Amino acid sequence: MAQVYDKVALIGLGLIASSMFWAIKRNGLAGEVRGYARSEKTRETAREIGLCDVVCDSVLEAVKDADLVVLCVPVGAMSAVAEEIAPALKAGATVSDVGSVKKAVVEAVGPHLPENVHFIPAHPVAGTEHSGPNSGFAELFENRPLLLTPDEKSDSQAVARLRALWEGTGALVEEMDAEHHDLVLAVTSHTPHLIAYTMVGVADDLQRVTDSEVIKYSAAGFRDFTRIAASDPTMWRDVFLSNKEATLEILGRFTEELFALQRAIRTGDGDHLFEYFTHTRAIRRGIIEAGQDTDAPDFGRVKK
Repeated sequence: MAQVYDKVALIGLGLIASSMFWAIKRNGLAGEVRGYARSEKTRETAREIGLCDVVCDSVLEAVKDADLVVLCVPVGAMSAVAEEIAPALKAGATVSDVGSVKKAVVEAVGPHLPENVHFIPAHPVAGTEHSGPNSGFAELFENRPLLLTPDEKSDSQAVARLRALWEGTGALVEEMDAEHHDLVLAVTSHTPHLIAYTMVGVADDLQRVTDSEVIKYSAAGFRDFTRIAASDPTMWRDVFLSNKEATLEILGRFTEELFALQRAIRTGDGDHLFEYFTHTRAIRRGIIEAGQDTDAPDFGRVKK
């Protein structure tokens, strides 16, 4: 596979950045990958496991002469990082990100970047409930969507180059308007995470059911539904605060649907429940047919 960039800088060394590095190196997509993390402990861990060709002790050292800089930090930290790196960015470089909201990232990062730098927001729709430099693996992006949200001013060659990098990792790249992206992700990711966190909280608050019983008798429904509630708290705090409007809109719709189901259960309306579950089951089958999950028992989880 052809090299796309000479030098890449990854700012933040968690799950996505570490997976990017392993995928880039496996497929020869960049000559050198530099990394930086604010935490000294994270930088030490990265060096120990060989994450990045060079782990830098300053963010300015990491971005110097980089052709591509990828912000892999929580959305709430992006504005400060963009402001800090702006003076050190190479003319003609591309700055991107991996945040799961896009409109807020555009507003946070764009104003800080010089005119001679290309800013192309991106969102790999991939992840696990794990975080940190040890959690990454090269296959994370394979056959998973990667959404680019350039605007009408974006340089077409810079967009094509970033697309080539992500396609080289195995991702399925599409372009989308930033505002529409945030609404789509509020439906498919953000609100489901909030509901999962809530369900764990309900189980914890229900004092007639003990913690040990919740853990011991977690059937597949509770176990798999709440898996995402183990995700990084800082990242998800920032996601909800940054994608407030879309998330609140979807939560409102969810609440309406939930009230309708409560009414059907209360009144014994079995026809409504059956029709609703039949419709949603078809959507679940569509997710499997699209290759975004598996119908294997236990969600295809490998037994240890």
